Amino acid sequence: MSDFISGHERGEGTTAMHRRRVVAGGIAAAVLVALAGCSAQPDVIKIGVGQPLSGPLASLGQDMVNGAKMAADEINARGGVRLGSSRAKLEIVTADDKADAKAGEAAAQQLVDAGITVALAHLNSGVSIAAAPIYAKAGVPQLAISTKPSYTQQSLDTTLRLVANDNLQAKAMGSYAAQLAGAQRFAVIDDGTPYGKGLGDDAAGAIKQQQREVTLRQSLDDKRTDFKDLVADLGKTKTDVLVTTLNDFQVEALIKQAAAAGLTRLRILGGDTIKTDKLGKVAPLIAGVYATSPIVEAKEFPNGKPFLDGFRTRFKGDPIYGAHYAYDAVHLVADAMSRNDSADKKKLLERLKNASFDGHAPVTGSMRFAADGEQRYSAVAVYLLKDGAWLPQIRSDRW
Repeated sequence: MSDFISGHERGEGTTAMHRRRVVAGGIAAAVLVALAGCSAQPDVIKIGVGQPLSGPLASLGQDMVNGAKMAADEINARGGVRLGSSRAKLEIVTADDKADAKAGEAAAQQLVDAGITVALAHLNSGVSIAAAPIYAKAGVPQLAISTKPSYTQQSLDTTLRLVANDNLQAKAMGSYAAQLAGAQRFAVIDDGTPYGKGLGDDAAGAIKQQQREVTLRQSLDDKRTDFKDLVADLGKTKTDVLVTTLNDFQVEALIKQAAAAGLTRLRILGGDTIKTDKLGKVAPLIAGVYATSPIVEAKEFPNGKPFLDGFRTRFKGDPIYGAHYAYDAVHLVADAMSRNDSADKKKLLERLKNASFDGHAPVTGSMRFAADGEQRYSAVAVYLLKDGAWLPQIRSDRW
């Protein structure tokens, strides 16, 4: 005889039986939810890298991709990102923003649609700013190497910056130029772009704060290579130091024309747009060529050597721009998710902006975000071009 006795045989009514079934069903559902929660962690975490991968800036964008891939491969080789009792592998997903705002928006949407958890995007400030609302709508933290201050001033919680912004770079340009020995008269020439003009205005302001005279202030354009009129003005004003946001090919032409006009005692200080290998041959024609940059080279960090050794082995050459910042960003993000025991985007953003988060950044050692998304320990370095090499002169976060 069966031990089972129906509810009717125990004298229970239909209502009581229904109540028992509802309770039992609720318990079963709760158990299923709990079990699902235990296995809800992803097997793969996608990190988007939106950079210019075609056009004139493709080499800089690929440098960022290389740094990110190197970090992801290292983490995956150690088993991936620990998320509680499980682990997840990192996958780098790339998109070409073509250094263009509209293309950047399309690249951002492409990465979001691919299911990324975080984006290392973008290189150009205009692209980063245009793409930011797309990442913000998807709740994706956006880590940009762009430097225009307004990038983090859009009232979007998801915008974070990997390096110093242009406010600090402008102070560095003006302050360093003003302290150059024998410098009394200064010219500030920008390239006519919103980025270059803003940087030039702030640099001129920094020079004046040092009680130095700006005798010439002009906006040109970002394509000009005929500087006959400018060279004449530099001669008339007896300019000692030219501070500029012109591009490397423009400064190359300017140096040749200035030297031909006899302005060999001129010194030029530019932004990171001239810190390339293009000026090595013409630099000796004048008294000095300097560049400021928020992209501090990997070799300048105490822990830069292991990164450089690994990078050279893998990519058969040195990084040319910000590979070590992308590398550190991936390690930092992996560390944050590991401490959260979660790949949740909202929790990741909260962790990255937490003032007490001392995350793992192997090269720079100090990649920390403030509540507004700016770097808390950003720095700008000054370099002197000598014998074809950019030699570090000074680095500071307190210009």
